[in-house]
Amino acid sequence: MQQTWLKRFILIWIGQFISLISSSAVNFAIIIWLSLETRSAEILAYAVIAGMLPQAILGPIAGVYVDRWNKKLTMMLADSFVAVCTLIMSVCFYLGYESLTMIFIVLSLRSIGSAFHMPSMQAAIPLIAPKSELLRIAGVNQIIQSVSGIAGPALGALSISFFSIGKVLLFDIAGAAIAVVSLAFIKIPETNNYKKAKAGIRNVIQDMKTGFNAIRSNRGLFILFGVSVMSALFVIPTIPLLPLITINHFNGGKFEMGLVEILWSIGMLIGSGILSIWKPNINKIFIINIMNIITGILLVWSGLLPSNAFLIFIFLMGMCGAAYSVESATFTTIVQEKVNPEVLGRVFSMYFSLILLPSMIGLFSTGFLVEAIGINHAFIVLGVLTAVVGGLSFMIPALIALDKKDNKALETNNL
Repeated sequence: MQQTWLKRFILIWIGQFISLISSSAVNFAIIIWLSLETRSAEILAYAVIAGMLPQAILGPIAGVYVDRWNKKLTMMLADSFVAVCTLIMSVCFYLGYESLTMIFIVLSLRSIGSAFHMPSMQAAIPLIAPKSELLRIAGVNQIIQSVSGIAGPALGALSISFFSIGKVLLFDIAGAAIAVVSLAFIKIPETNNYKKAKAGIRNVIQDMKTGFNAIRSNRGLFILFGVSVMSALFVIPTIPLLPLITINHFNGGKFEMGLVEILWSIGMLIGSGILSIWKPNINKIFIINIMNIITGILLVWSGLLPSNAFLIFIFLMGMCGAAYSVESATFTTIVQEKVNPEVLGRVFSMYFSLILLPSMIGLFSTGFLVEAIGINHAFIVLGVLTAVVGGLSFMIPALIALDKKDNKALETNNL
């Protein structure tokens, strides 16, 4: 049993590792291209929104079908769709069609594939691995993301220096192909919902309610989702600001932008490495709250730095990466522990939508915030708000009690 589930994960991890490295390289190459071509916080924010909006809108609906469809096939088709979209963008760049509209459209189409792939992956994990190993698996998944986050930006910065953006995009296509092939050799068990796939079309609304009820029926879990959404509202808008603060405030270029991404990912690697080998006995909610406070303090500190303190800035971003990694893996583990596997796809899709929609509000206002108070002060404001969310979360008894109870996976009357 131990060897069977572990072999499956090794195959998954190999494919996902290569795919994530290629995607990270391509994403960073696009960020470099947009940053150097536009130097606009608004354009970068719009690019992030284009990559989020379809996923946020389709998330709850995608979750319904993820719970009903074959999860392996869903992931394979989603990866293939993203690869095709990337190929279209590559051809457009090769033909000299470098329109921002085209970039936003293709980023939106790629987001559709992610709307199905991400919840499929998260919902498949508890079907393969023992419950006792979920936190360690979450840690290993974060390690994979971290290592690809280290290698990806370095590869992206190197590639964009020697190749056109159109050719760099081909890396993502190759990575997706490898991920699809690795999934082809894996058997993923299905829940009983898979047998009811044909009924899904008539019951989409009801199934979306089932996913929402799975969250709402546990008050602590419902509050945890709210806390996560609030922290995302203030943290995610810093994403398009990182390359701009590097260029405009610290007077950096491609190398410095890549260094910020690499140090962030090294921090993620350290945080996830700790989780993969250590099972903390403290309340997991404490871990999440502390990580939010630390992230807020680090963002405030970053906003206070003078222009000649770039080395301190990248060190702070590394610490941010570690805090994010620990918080994300811990949150995922709590959800996987508390929610019935048959509704996990819906719950994670609901979560991705809940976290993305308010984040886009923050992203829309990012450009205006930077214009009004400056990029450094924007970091300070967002950091203070993030720390406040973490601090106030300690004062909610139902949230703290979530990890104290030996709750079984939630069952709903709608299953």
